Amino acid sequence: MSQVLSSNEVAPVRPGGPILQVDALVKHFPTDRGLMASGAVVHAVDGIDLEIRPGEVLAVVGESGSGKSTLARCVLRLIDPTSGRILFDGRDVTALKGRQLAGFRHQVQPVFQDPYSSIDPRWRVGRSVAETLDAFSIGTKAERQERVLDLLDRVGLDPSFARRRPHELSGGQRQRVGIAAALAPEPRLIVADEPVSALDVSVQAQVLNLLADLQRDLGLAILFVAHDLAVVEHISHRTAVMYLGKIVETGPTERVFRDPRHPYTKALLEAIPHPDPERRLVGSVLEGEIPSPIAPPSGCRFRTRCPVAIDRCAVEEPEMTVFGTGHTAACHVARAELEASA
Repeated sequence: MSQVLSSNEVAPVRPGGPILQVDALVKHFPTDRGLMASGAVVHAVDGIDLEIRPGEVLAVVGESGSGKSTLARCVLRLIDPTSGRILFDGRDVTALKGRQLAGFRHQVQPVFQDPYSSIDPRWRVGRSVAETLDAFSIGTKAERQERVLDLLDRVGLDPSFARRRPHELSGGQRQRVGIAAALAPEPRLIVADEPVSALDVSVQAQVLNLLADLQRDLGLAILFVAHDLAVVEHISHRTAVMYLGKIVETGPTERVFRDPRHPYTKALLEAIPHPDPERRLVGSVLEGEIPSPIAPPSGCRFRTRCPVAIDRCAVEEPEMTVFGTGHTAACHVARAELEASA
């Protein structure tokens, strides 16, 4: 991903309180359906706290099965959380319905992972981009048509694309259409759920550069979900590392990359290809598969795969420890090392 954001950087975060705040968010899915009903629950999201300020890009990173997409769907109100709060501009949106929910969705828009299924294959591109404008009755018909052409131009597509159908477009072009559709109602927050994982690496770079440009030019806040730390290194202000429903480390992206404290973060960083074969991070070996969210391990959920786990990790869930300004991690071993060096 070295070609990503070679000349562009995200703009500084604007001052002010958080535009989005997630407090103690929990989402459990029951398994008591069908012939194999057991009464157990899937612990998809298990007590998440995070916030995003206006104009900020927060990356949430972790393996498949970490609960990242469930978190994104809860924020978008596509599914209802089991408990906890989602505050947008200080207002709890978890109970919104009808017009109030529509007003929230006017300001918070999604960009989905699969560009081949996120736009209707039967519609021309112009109609897909105009869908939210029509749904919210924004402007006259002529004004909506003009905005569609402006949006296509903003995402790097010729206005003639408005007449094309999705099957005539490449994956990168389809994702640009999805981004244009998300921008149509002028949202303040974009929730991008793995927006480049289905694209070729060279196309990923183009789409990431586009998102960085839009963040800079429009002052957008972005919740950027990804499984690859290399993808978010240059596009995010802060990074939250998620494992089996929990945030295990969070902090300014530069600091998380330069001085990771949680063994899981170190393992994800080690998975990024490096030209120096001698470069290794202590505690960076990651083996095995992520455990089932139906029966997560006791204590620290990462302990069953952690190369530095100690006895305490099996019986006591680690609390978040501060390692620097805005940089926290939940690890008994890292906390002990910090206390020993104090």
